[in-house]
This record gives sequence, structure tokens and C-alpha cells, in this order.
Amino acid sequence: MSLDTPRVPHDTSRTASRSARLSPDEARRRLDHARATRLTQLEALDETGQTADDHLMSAQRTAIQGVLAEIDAAFARIEDGSYGICLGCAQPVPPERLEILPYTRHCVACRATA
Repeated sequence: MSLDTPRVPHDTSRTASRSARLSPDEARRRLDHARATRLTQLEALDETGQTADDHLMSAQRTAIQGVLAEIDAAFARIEDGSYGICLGCAQPVPPERLEILPYTRHCVACRATA
């Protein structure tokens, strides 16, 4: 940017909204979407006709079932009021991380050391 290029003011409305914690309703909506997506993935795996001996399919199914368990645990954290709090450091998980992984239990720093 040159010195004579006008500067565009920073849009603080978007930044301010991101710094707030997700509301329980928004968290539930994101978790419902994540659950529906994983259930659709499981259905697609079932429709492939692959045998149970297929190790890749089995690993995918196990991973999806693990995420579904994490989603259920996140719903429980919403109910007990601990949703959005890192289980490692007890600090709030950044809303941007919860937007990407609404079922996460940890902030990035704690997840990296777990």
C-alpha cells in the first residue's frame, strides 16, 4: 500500500462479535450440523458395500464414531455450563476454534501438548 492510498477503517463490528463466546443456541446449531454431517458419512460408508474386513473403511467408521462421541460430550458440556472452556488450561476456547471444531475440548495450545 502506498503512502497516498486511503486507509479503509477497520471493521470492529465483525471483530467484536468474534471475541464473544458462542451462545448455547449457536453452539447447539453447530453441533447439530456436525452430527448430521457425520451421520451422513456413516450412511455413505454403509452404502459402499465394503466388507468389514476393509481396514480403511473400518478406520473411517471408527473415526466418525469417535467424533460423534465428542459431539455428544460437547452437548453435555453445554448443559453443565462448561462448553467453550478448555479442559487443559481452564481458559475460554477462542470462538474461531469453536466455529471450526464446535465439539473441541481444548484450545490450540493445550491440544498441541495433549
